[in-house]
Amino acid sequence: MHSSPAALVHEFHRAFGLDARSAPTEIPRTLAAHRRDLLEEEAAEAAEVAVDGPLDSLAQELADVVYVAYGTALVHGIDLDSVLAEVHRANMSKLGPDGTPVRRADGKVLKGPHYEAPDVAAVLRKQGWTGGAAPDEK
Repeated sequence: MHSSPAALVHEFHRAFGLDARSAPTEIPRTLAAHRRDLLEEEAAEAAEVAVDGPLDSLAQELADVVYVAYGTALVHGIDLDSVLAEVHRANMSKLGPDGTPVRRADGKVLKGPHYEAPDVAAVLRKQGWTGGAAPDEK
């Protein structure tokens, strides 16, 4: 059995005859709306148990959110692992100049002075996306 979320969700889409694209692309509006509805439904279910649990329900709902997010990426032909790696790179640049996190009073991590925004468009272009212009090409 595959262990990465992308591989598991791809297996599901194949088995159930669901859309799966191999390169980033826009999808029909009706399919995009369906994927939006699935994401909203799963996020709402996770939010419902996030505070008062139980923990096993929260774990399942979080997994469902990830599953549907990866499925939505697959329907759009997005290699979400690569996008996630780019977002992670950007998030790690939020560290302050002394290598410690910059936090808001409630604990949220803020962008430090060395923060570099993720270049998701560049990641998508490497995957074959032809839409959108790079910031310096606008």
